[in-house]
Amino acid sequence: MRIGIDARLNAYRQGGIAQYTRLLLTAMAPLVGDDTLIALQHRRQPQPLTVARNVGRALLFTPPHNRFEPLALPVELLPQRLDLLHCPDFVAPRLRPCPAVVTIHDLAFLRFPAILDADARRYYSQVRASAHAAQAIIAVSESTRADIIELLGLPPERVDVVYEAAAPHFRPATVGAGEQININGCALRAGGFALFVSTIEPRKNLETLLRALRVCLDRRPQVGYRLAIAGVRGWLDGPVFDLIRELRLADHLDFLGWPQPRELIWLYSACQIYLNPSLYEGFGLPVLEALACGAPAVVADTSSLPEVAGDAARLLPPRDVAAWAATIADLWADEGARGDLARRGPAQAARFSWERAARETLAIYRRLGR
Repeated sequence: MRIGIDARLNAYRQGGIAQYTRLLLTAMAPLVGDDTLIALQHRRQPQPLTVARNVGRALLFTPPHNRFEPLALPVELLPQRLDLLHCPDFVAPRLRPCPAVVTIHDLAFLRFPAILDADARRYYSQVRASAHAAQAIIAVSESTRADIIELLGLPPERVDVVYEAAAPHFRPATVGAGEQININGCALRAGGFALFVSTIEPRKNLETLLRALRVCLDRRPQVGYRLAIAGVRGWLDGPVFDLIRELRLADHLDFLGWPQPRELIWLYSACQIYLNPSLYEGFGLPVLEALACGAPAVVADTSSLPEVAGDAARLLPPRDVAAWAATIADLWADEGARGDLARRGPAQAARFSWERAARETLAIYRRLGR
């Protein structure tokens, strides 16, 4: 088979779906046998995503999420003579020369429609029709599969679960006691901060952590609690900064922007606690990255996060400020409890691998190609 992988988004982004596409393509390359994978890349990214004997590349003009994409992309696909098309970015073109597999990472836009601007609303409005027209749907967790069945009305047998994984370079780093690092002008000391990793947007629920941090500071100001926030500003983030001013937290926060990969590994490995109070995640990849690096983790008990974290993290209701404050204070002071979570994390993360994801994805391709 000649299998096209839509990788145009990789020319515009690095994390999230772009990372999923790159890591899956790389993991499938040595397993694909006599089939051929074609990375469908945008022309602004001429360098190959992966180099392997049975991985080809086609450079396309049509940008991802473009309003003319439904017509322009099928025209560009025709000369590729594909037997199968995999669209990792939620939507496959309705007009296409071959069967399609679509990966749906989450349905946050249906659970929380206010998160979409006009352009995003136009793009994601295609997801329902695309899912019903696709020959196979991949969900990245059982939670997302359940949402697809419920919210999109797909029969259960149409939806396969293929878990993501942390990138292989996420593993515990050797960090000395009191070791320091400077990231984007913020000086951080190992063991001196809790860590939040995400774009700042309503669904990520940073407000709960801010309120819990204020409780901890008021109860035990001598401890010196700090929260490092690794992520950029997103949509509807104004209330977060209003709350920071209201709670007088500016001197207790470090805004790092997006760290470099080696810096992020250091942050996961050196943090006192990793915190993820998200209201909804299709998979929750930062949780798995944190566990892989041995970070003592506290995560919300919602959507896919219990699947990812297993028994390697503390699970809390995402809006229960009192529970988050109590758990932060308890873990901050309890080296033994932190050590227990740190030992469990890498073992839990090892249950997920890109090789397994590649084998399961290839099995779906071959089922359709029979």
